[in-house]
Amino acid sequence: MPRILLLLALLAPLSTAAMAQNQSANQRSGTDAEQKACTRDVTRHCRQLMDQGDLVILGCLKEHRAKLTKACNQVLVNHGQ
Repeated sequence: MPRILLLLALLAPLSTAAMAQNQSANQRSGTDAEQKACTRDVTRHCRQLMDQGDLVILGCLKEHRAKLTKACNQVLVNHGQ
């Protein structure tokens, strides 16, 4: 489940390359509330992809946007996704 918690690191309005330089695998972005808002959605809609990396999970959430909880959808919107 650590990948779920790393998801919000991808939601920051930074390029992937900049994030790779500025964050280690153990650091997370987003507030605890933002992480909590999307954990259930990742588990529900993207469980089969959890071992394929955070960008894949973010893509999965975007593909399932119509099914996301309002809270998780708002996290994506707040971060320009």
